[in-house]
Amino acid sequence: MDHDPLRRGFAEFVGTFALVFVGAGSIVTLTKVFLPGINGPQAQDIYGGLTLVAVALAHGLTIAVMASAVGHISGGHFNPAVTLGFLVTRRIAPSLAVVYWSMQFAAATAAAALLRWLYAPEPRRLTHLGAPGLASGVDHWQGLVIEIVLTFFLVWVIFATAADPGGSFKSIAGLAIGLTITLDVLMGGPLTGAAMNPARAFGPQLVQNDWTKFWIRYAGPIVGACTAALAYEFLYLRMRPLPVGPPESGVIEPRPGETAVT
Repeated sequence: MDHDPLRRGFAEFVGTFALVFVGAGSIVTLTKVFLPGINGPQAQDIYGGLTLVAVALAHGLTIAVMASAVGHISGGHFNPAVTLGFLVTRRIAPSLAVVYWSMQFAAATAAAALLRWLYAPEPRRLTHLGAPGLASGVDHWQGLVIEIVLTFFLVWVIFATAADPGGSFKSIAGLAIGLTITLDVLMGGPLTGAAMNPARAFGPQLVQNDWTKFWIRYAGPIVGACTAALAYEFLYLRMRPLPVGPPESGVIEPRPGETAVT
């Protein structure tokens, strides 16, 4: 029996479980802490803004830590859209991709179920158990575009730092990926929830039974991930440009205003 897919899949399970448990859990925890001061929609918006940095860091740090911990085992996807990006560029076998998707969705569901057991009904209701949602004034098409763009940034950075063998920051790819998620949440969190990850959305949605405009959190990441993966694959991995560096590298460094490759 080949245990390699099981080992890789379990690494994906642990990383995705941590993302949902800490990421969604941070939203519910902060709401519980501030619950006595939340008296209406305006107050909720104010407290939401105050806690945005904490939520962004909770998501970003979790991914940075987990990707650094098990990136050498599974690649540290923790995201069905990321796995799809690797699949469409033929960087992962279809059978292994199915294992990853199964583990990612299962982990998200398990983490959300544990959060439901840990928290009282009121903070769960106010936060929809951490499920991403559209802000007032953001329609579904705007939300879709935001999710596409945010996921594009995430997968672009993953390919540039982790998939590209010539990436300058390959040894600290987890940090770069985690910081990208933090930046994305800081921008998109108040607008769409900045899911960028179908599993991150699916767990809380299923356990809390909240499917309001759910398709945005699936279509957006899928389009953004595939676009970024294919663009980086064909622009840089299949037709690698000459490196830029000092004379001993074979390429003279360009002066300000000059292109890197003539």
